[in-house]
Amino acid sequence: MKEDIREAQLLESFATLADTLVAGYDILDLLQTLVERCQALLTATQAGILLADGNGSLDVVASTDERSQLIELMQLGPDGGPCVECYVSGHAVSVPSIDDLQTHWTSFRDAALAQGFHSIHAFPLRLRNVTIGSLNLFRDEQGELDKLDTVAAQAMADVATIGILQERAVAEGDVIRSQLQRALDSRVIIEQAKGVISYRHRIPVDEAFNRIRGHARSQQLPLTAVARDIVERRLAL
Repeated sequence: MKEDIREAQLLESFATLADTLVAGYDILDLLQTLVERCQALLTATQAGILLADGNGSLDVVASTDERSQLIELMQLGPDGGPCVECYVSGHAVSVPSIDDLQTHWTSFRDAALAQGFHSIHAFPLRLRNVTIGSLNLFRDEQGELDKLDTVAAQAMADVATIGILQERAVAEGDVIRSQLQRALDSRVIIEQAKGVISYRHRIPVDEAFNRIRGHARSQQLPLTAVARDIVERRLAL
């Protein structure tokens, strides 16, 4: 019965995500909703998405917690990590025991263990033969994902890919690069707005983001537009 409930929740999540794929939807809100659903339903402690810009450089575009974001950013160095490997290879990368990494991704291993993570599972954001990023699930405990979680995680990654590319053909390279760059540029504005709200009210960054997101939803405004108004001092939350 418990598994039936979880499957129903997964179906509801996909229905919710599908409803957002309409004209004028907010891609960053979609990606944030996606990682939050992954955290809640796929036995992940934290979740995050890495996205490549037009030049192939990776950056964090959505995360459930500053902790997972920190780890993803740290593995962008020369030593790399599972999330980068997932993006480069275009295949899922599973590390059921970060503790057992002895000679590979040692910088990532040390940083992840310091944050309390003991396993990670990365899934490619891929359309045909083109990979644009990775969906990454961090767990506080060791172990493989079960079969249902693995299938659901890749499906979530596919939803993210469709949302980002807006179902346009990969051949439209200039359009895709423009879409990716706009998403990353928008994330910079949101990070700045989070900092403003966090500093102004002396609250954690995650709480600041929830306040910004809540206002955007209540006013039916794009998340990026609200963030830009905060940064440019046209809005005080």
